[in-house]
Amino acid sequence: MNKPTRFYSNRQEKHIAKELGGKKVANSGATAFNKGDVVLNDWLLEAKTKTSPTNSFSIKKEWLLKNKEESYAMRKSYNALVFDFGDGNNYYVIDEKTFKEVLRWQEDH
Repeated sequence: MNKPTRFYSNRQEKHIAKELGGKKVANSGATAFNKGDVVLNDWLLEAKTKTSPTNSFSIKKEWLLKNKEESYAMRKSYNALVFDFGDGNNYYVIDEKTFKEVLRWQEDH
């Protein structure tokens, strides 16, 4: 029997929160004040996963823009889209400005 998509999403969100020391957002951000899927420190993460292993994943610009707006509304400085090809490995998408900040931080440490 196939499991519902929500099963895979919930599993991914719990994994991300555990690995990064964040907190899974109740109802995947469907409430009026808490958005996104996982929050940690100054980050808001939006998670997307496939329900079975695949070699490709289409990323929608609207996901990135929505996550950026929601992170601003929640007073988070950073946001990322986290996706999984259905194999349990997560990949993080950040914008160029954030990547440059990571590089500067790395150079300082």
